[in-house]
Amino acid sequence: MTYSIIRSINGGEVLKNRKMKMARVEKDLSQEQLATLVGVTRQTINLIESGNYNPTLNLCIEICKALDRTLDELFWEESQ
Repeated sequence: MTYSIIRSINGGEVLKNRKMKMARVEKDLSQEQLATLVGVTRQTINLIESGNYNPTLNLCIEICKALDRTLDELFWEESQ
């Protein structure tokens, strides 16, 4: 599953991107290193992985290139 659903403090649902984090760890990259490769801050990578930020398509593409993955592999939400 691409995303896991967790409950936020206010009761809403947040989609957490675990596939992106797993791909980053498999490439032996820290959040800081990935952020530098794609031109954003470490905080942005953290927010994407935690499901608190929706990246632009261009940023998704840059992340995919850096992690040698496709958009589908990292960002496609699979039905449950």
